[in-house]
Amino acid sequence: MAAYTEEMGEQLLIRLMQQYGDGIKRMCCIYLKDLGAAEDAAQETFIKAYEHIDQLLSGEIANEKAWLARIAINTCKDALRSSWLRHIDRRQTIEELPLCAAPQGEDSLALTEAIMKLPPKYKEIVLLHYYQDMNLRTCAQALGISPATATRRLQQAQKKLRRELENDFGKERG
Repeated sequence: MAAYTEEMGEQLLIRLMQQYGDGIKRMCCIYLKDLGAAEDAAQETFIKAYEHIDQLLSGEIANEKAWLARIAINTCKDALRSSWLRHIDRRQTIEELPLCAAPQGEDSLALTEAIMKLPPKYKEIVLLHYYQDMNLRTCAQALGISPATATRRLQQAQKKLRRELENDFGKERG
């Protein structure tokens, strides 16, 4: 087994933060519905990644983006379970989270709000596939599920989003 220096690990972490930092923070923000908590979760994601950077350096991890996304999702789940976060009012509107998704118009705003309302397993697949631009095989890796399950979840999430957006559209017209 090769020895990896601390400097190698630090350089890799810096590259990961530069390459994936904004996307991880945006994903955490939509998942947690709170900018401050998202920033903390993104930072925690990279701390956890650094603690296991030797696995990435050794080639043990095949897809660094999927690996980071999985760490981020698990960190967000931990944050949601923490007693401190349970007492925060997370019913914020998307306008209160301007750095999270940076919506471009009302349609994008409605879509982002609909994504935020999805149950976690559907929200996760949507965030990975559309916000992290991962293919379904990579999404499956990040979530620890089969590609077939990832495909099914994305299809179900799309149906739920379509229904939610159609309901919202119907309310506007009525």
